[in-house]
Amino acid sequence: MPIKAKYAHTNMIVNDLPKMVAFYRDVFGFTDAEPERAQSAPALERLTGIPGASIRVQHLRYPGDTGNQGPTLEIICYQQQLPHEKPAANRPGLRHLCFTVEDVDAAFAAVIAAGGGSLGDVVRTENPRAFNHIVYATDPEGNILELLNKTLKPQA
Repeated sequence: MPIKAKYAHTNMIVNDLPKMVAFYRDVFGFTDAEPERAQSAPALERLTGIPGASIRVQHLRYPGDTGNQGPTLEIICYQQQLPHEKPAANRPGLRHLCFTVEDVDAAFAAVIAAGGGSLGDVVRTENPRAFNHIVYATDPEGNILELLNKTLKPQA
């Protein structure tokens, strides 16, 4: 029997907090869920296992009909940042954020104009349930974004 759970947030560790917060606000329409804050405390050290852990964090509200209690994107910058490998679509772990968009080409252009990048080509696919117009892009720090327009097929 599953536990009672409610999805709360997705966490992203970044190198440049103001730049990444601005990217998600400007390109996707995220809004502040709460003010930016700094945190360093023994509890954070114990939680993370990082001696002297010190962070700056901003929670952003997802665009759309999530309401004031909906899940957030938690963007954190650690003072003790480790280098990271470039994200790859086939590396195990949480891999991308997916946004449904009305116009994939326009959304892709907005990501590129705001400092993001391209991971692959814009493609159209079909499966038994839907037609998809899709691209994998990256935000300014290389995190993978899926931009998707899905048209459901009529069910017989």
